[in-house]
Amino acid sequence: MTPVTTIWFLSLLLGLQPVTTDLYLPALPALRDNLVASMAQAQLTLTALLLAFGCSQLFWGPLSDRFGRRPILLWGMFAYLLASIGSSLAPSIEQLLGWRVLQGAGMGAAVVCARAIVRDLYAAEAGARAMSWGLSGLGVIACLSPIIGGLLAAHIGWRSTLLAVAIFGAATWLLVILRYIESNPTLNPDALRPRTLALTWWRILRHPTFRAYSLLCIVSYGGLFTYLAASSFVFIKTLGLSVERYGLAMLSVSFVYFCGTFVARRLLRSFGVQRTVALAGGASLLAGSSMGLLALLEVQHVAALLLPMHLYMLAHGVHQSCGQSGAISPFPLAAGAAAALNGFFMMLVAFAIGSWLGTRLDTAPSAMAYGVWFWSVGIALVAWTSVRWHGKLRH
Repeated sequence: MTPVTTIWFLSLLLGLQPVTTDLYLPALPALRDNLVASMAQAQLTLTALLLAFGCSQLFWGPLSDRFGRRPILLWGMFAYLLASIGSSLAPSIEQLLGWRVLQGAGMGAAVVCARAIVRDLYAAEAGARAMSWGLSGLGVIACLSPIIGGLLAAHIGWRSTLLAVAIFGAATWLLVILRYIESNPTLNPDALRPRTLALTWWRILRHPTFRAYSLLCIVSYGGLFTYLAASSFVFIKTLGLSVERYGLAMLSVSFVYFCGTFVARRLLRSFGVQRTVALAGGASLLAGSSMGLLALLEVQHVAALLLPMHLYMLAHGVHQSCGQSGAISPFPLAAGAAAALNGFFMMLVAFAIGSWLGTRLDTAPSAMAYGVWFWSVGIALVAWTSVRWHGKLRH
């Protein structure tokens, strides 16, 4: 595949995540009312999907090391498409939750293979730059998802947002069938043997570079997911934004993230990975502290949440570009397993955040602000210690 084709695949496969999580967020309050669901059940449509997404990667990653990325992508995307159609037709919250779990598992195949493809084709800092290009594509998709979701939810209904997810999944699956060429040059016939798998996971978990960059991914995504899980209720229910204006607010956040992936490439060329992460860590800390302090002062205004989140997302584009590629860089023969563990830990934290917020959304503005503040402090600590000490990438 040409570099341009590779970036297209990375963008679409990675973009499944914001499409699946962001596009239906403007419809979440209406979904809850229509299916007569509790707040916790409505949140579970997001957190259960992400838990399945994270856990499934532990299986998809080694499978892709054994059989190649292409067959895993084909089967995973088929499951994703089936579940997306089922979600749009679900008559009850219980059935919707079941379909969302299957959807999350199918999405896991796409995302873990996308991350592994980067390691298949690139090494060291070139992988970070390639990942930033793929995440730029993800940023475009993330920009469009909430605004499209807001328009669909306002004018057609909440089910149309889930149907739009199915259409995107079908188009991506078709493109994989027609254009994707296997990128894994050395299949590992022992990848699924229990002893080999256990030793591989242990070797990955013990590697300080994997731990440093995985921790960076986890804390950075923790702040983002805190915002995603609470934002629709905060902006629509508490601060009174219309569904369309909420979609525009989410669009602005996604656009800044998109800009952050371009900033990442420029900083990487000038400063290298570790100094780039350190600079972005300072921006993250400033963003989270601003949001938290405004909440302490009881400033309840859209701008008090949105403007600090813009700065947070600018830095998030840097952290994910460096973190996702850096975590798998030391493992060219086990890229699938390394990508799987990295994704699993990110989603495990997201599930914990969603479960916690589901019981505390009565105070969502402050809960969201303090949550982002907490994670921003974690980002700075990881960037200035673990990545500084153990984050040097080798070819």
